Parts: sequence; C-alpha cells; structure tokens
Amino acid sequence: MTHLPKFTSALLHPRYWLTWLGVGVLWLVVQLPYPLLYRLGTSVGRLSLRFMKRRASIAYRNLELCFPEMSADERHQWVVKNFESVGMGLMETGMAWFWSDKRMAKWSDASGVDQIRLVQEQQRGILLIGIHFLTLEIGARMFGLHASPGIGVYRPNDNPVIDLVQTWGRMRSNKDMLDRKDLKGMIRALKNGEVIWYAPDHDYGPQGSVFVPLFAVNQAATTSGTYTLARMSKACIVPFVPRRKPDGKGYELVILDAECSPPLEDAESTAAWMNKVVEKCILMAPEQYMWLHRRFKTRPEGVPSRY
Repeated sequence: MTHLPKFTSALLHPRYWLTWLGVGVLWLVVQLPYPLLYRLGTSVGRLSLRFMKRRASIAYRNLELCFPEMSADERHQWVVKNFESVGMGLMETGMAWFWSDKRMAKWSDASGVDQIRLVQEQQRGILLIGIHFLTLEIGARMFGLHASPGIGVYRPNDNPVIDLVQTWGRMRSNKDMLDRKDLKGMIRALKNGEVIWYAPDHDYGPQGSVFVPLFAVNQAATTSGTYTLARMSKACIVPFVPRRKPDGKGYELVILDAECSPPLEDAESTAAWMNKVVEKCILMAPEQYMWLHRRFKTRPEGVPSRY
C-alpha cells in the first residue's frame, strides 16, 4: 500500500515554487463561504468554456454519441452546465483536501449508508463503484465521513508536490491508498473485508478491455477489471453517487443497493452489467459527469475513430 509521501527539502526547489503558490491560493480561496465558492466556481467554469475548445468539442461529441435523440440546443445547455461543474470541481478539490470535518458535515448529507453496514456485518469486502463525476474528490471525502473510511485507488502524480498534497488530502477520509496498477493489492484488501474505491467507467485503452454497450454506443471499450476483482475477491459491489445540490445548497451522497451476486459468467457479461450501473449513476447527475474524457477513443481494430 502507498502511505503518505514524506516532505523533503527537495520539494522546496525553485522548480516547484509555482506549484506551491497554486496550492496556497487554492487553500485561501476555499476558506470563503460556500455560497460564494459556488458562484465563483460556476463562473470560472463558464469562462473556461471559451478557452477549452477541444474539451468542449469532446463533450459535445460524447453527448451526441450517447444521446443521439437529444437536440443541439439541449446538448449545448448540458455542456454549459457541465463546464460550470468543471469550475466547481476545482473548488471541490480544495474543499475535499482542506475543509474540516465539521464544515464538510455542515454542507453534506448521505443516504443509503445502511447498505455499507449490512455488507460489513457479513465480513465481506466492498468494491465501491465511484465513477468519474466532477465531484469525485469531495465525494471520496464525504464517503469517508458519512459511511466508512476505505482504501483509495489512484495514479501517483508526476509532480511530487501535487502527489504529496493530494495524497495527504485523500488520506483524510481513507485508510490508505493503492496504485491503480496493484491488482493483487486490491484483491488482498477486498478479501480482508476492506472498502476499495474503484472506477470502471473510463476508457483505459485496449489492454484489459472488452467491447460492450454504453448508452447508444454499441462498442464501448470497458475495463474487464470489475470481472477480475469481483470473481477473485467475492466482494459485494456498491455504487455511490456524490451529487451537488442546485443553487449552492451543498451536497448529497447517495449510496445505492449492494449487489453481492453480480453476473460473473465472463468478462463481457460483467462489463455489460456494470455499464448499466454506470448509466444509472450518470443519469442521477448527468451535468456533473466528466463528459470531457474521450470515453470512446478505443475502437475495434480497423474501425475509424469516433472523434
């Protein structure tokens, strides 16, 4: 497992000064009252839409692929709301890392926590499905606060200062951290009854993926990791959705029903079932999902790119 990286004098090298400045500014900004942070974050998001043209085009294309019946005006409104969520995602990262438990509890609530308790009473591991909402960081913090501290799965950051700060921030609500490549470590933790956060919704490339439907896309490259983890660990699968309430009213953590007998006939059937769960989660807060990711970049051999 990956414990908190240690601070060393090397992190004070001038090459990291701008990073430290950015971390300091983020810390200062999130001390503002939340209603003001909400207005600031959504405004920054709308402004970023003017400059992040490539990401905006990816979001438009993803919505076109997933919801072909949606009108152009509806897609535009979704993308605008999505970019407001992008701006809030920056604020929420700082909130997740730097807010006190008291302040986090004031602005958030949770439902479905009993699902976690029921599985833990059976002494079974929990594969916690936390898909890539833009509320990702604050969602992990809320889960640890309202439900149960677990083990986060992440990719270490190439910038050692960011890696130190983000790992420190995430350890406020997690027992530990695991590199996302450490499959054996995940299985071992699940067998020991731990909660492992896992995101099966992105396109991770052709290796270890199968092609199954997602919304209106018939061949979406989907990780086979869910099949491997669930089959080898016998863990229960529990999805959760961290939603931002409208009009700056805070957050709600929605924990869905546990599934302790998922379809495990083969990787394809598990991935197809998992994508149905992902669809359900996305539709609970569609404007807050990470539509900026090239979700359908991996194609079967010989099939042209969707982008």
